[in-house]
Parts: sequence; C-alpha cells; structure tokens
Amino acid sequence: MSRSSASAVMATLGIDLGKNSFHLVGQDQRGAIVLRVKLSRTQLTQRLANIPPCLIGMEACAGAHHIGRQLQDLGHDVRLIPAQYVKPFLKGHKNDYRDAEAIAEAVQRPTMSFVAIKTPDQMDLLALHRVRSRLVGQRTGVTNQIRGFLLERGITVRQGLAPVRQTLPGVLTSSLDRTGCCARVSSPTQHGASSRSPRACRSVRPQPPQWHREPPLG
Repeated sequence: MSRSSASAVMATLGIDLGKNSFHLVGQDQRGAIVLRVKLSRTQLTQRLANIPPCLIGMEACAGAHHIGRQLQDLGHDVRLIPAQYVKPFLKGHKNDYRDAEAIAEAVQRPTMSFVAIKTPDQMDLLALHRVRSRLVGQRTGVTNQIRGFLLERGITVRQGLAPVRQTLPGVLTSSLDRTGCCARVSSPTQHGASSRSPRACRSVRPQPPQWHREPPLG
C-alpha cells in the first residue's frame, strides 16, 4: 500500500522512540498494518502533520513527553504506555518494528494504564527533584564513609547527618593524633566541599607515610 493511501486509512500508530530515529507501524480499523517506516527526528513531525488525527502510542521513556506534546499540537490523540505493559504484546524476536507494532496493539486496549504527558513546568520540577535526590545520596554516602573511618579509630558516631556534623569538629580538634589520615579526609566535607569537586579531590590526595619513604633495613 502506498504511503498516501496508508495515511488516509490509518487509525492507530505505534512509535518506537530512539535518540535520532523512530520506527513507526500504523494499523487500520481492523488491525491490519498499513504503514511501516523509519523516520528521523526532524522528519517525524513533518510526516505526522500531513495525516489525519489518529491514536498514537509511545513508550513512556526519555524524550517521550516532549514528542508527545508536539504531536498533540498537531491534533493527534497521544498516549504514553509504561514499557512493562508493552512487553506482553511483543511477537517473535525483538526489533524496532516489532516494538512499534506491540505499542500499536497495546495502546488500543481499553483497560490499559497510561502515563499522563507532563508539561514543561512539571518536567523542570521533576528534574530538580532528581538532582536533589542524587545530591542527597552522595551526601549520605560521604557521611557513612566518615563514620566508617572514625569507627576504625575507635570513635563511634550515631547514624545520620546531624550527629556527624555535631561530633566531627570536636574529633578533628581533640583527637587528631588518633584520627590521622581520617581527619584529613573528613575536613573537606566538614567545610561543605562537594565530594566530587576538584578542591575536595586535591585536599585528600594520598601522602606516603614516613615509614614508606624510609629505605629498607640491611
């Protein structure tokens, strides 16, 4: 079937998203495949702008919300499906066209659960939450590492960030002889330096101990 006639009768379209290219499989009202094509990112909106509005399904993955908003502006009914709900509709060995066909099948199910397409403001807020979650995780890892270093020197600190902040200044000033290298490792975190910043990395550069620099006996 030609592309023009396929576009005229297409009722459902499944799109397998990629970074630079997309695989499309279109079906008519009876479920027969009337379109199977690979398009680049720039070609996608141009091609779908020239067909009548239809039901479009995509997996809810990176970039899907942006493309979904673009296709909604063209008048299409766009729905995002969680990836785990598409897998049962996959036929045979996995490839891009079969993924697109499975998406086209899944989006037509009346009991399917869909993901709401987020607005740019919602995506910005979600990005901030993800960045904060990563930073909190890094802070927790550094805090637990400091507690482990201190425990090796016989200094116990209760779990949590607040006990470490309360205990560490006193440990660094009164027990420097016991903490040694541990105190030098802990200092950047005490003063608020990021565990991945260049300043923090330079401050914890290992220095060989005195016994390592001495020549061997005999």
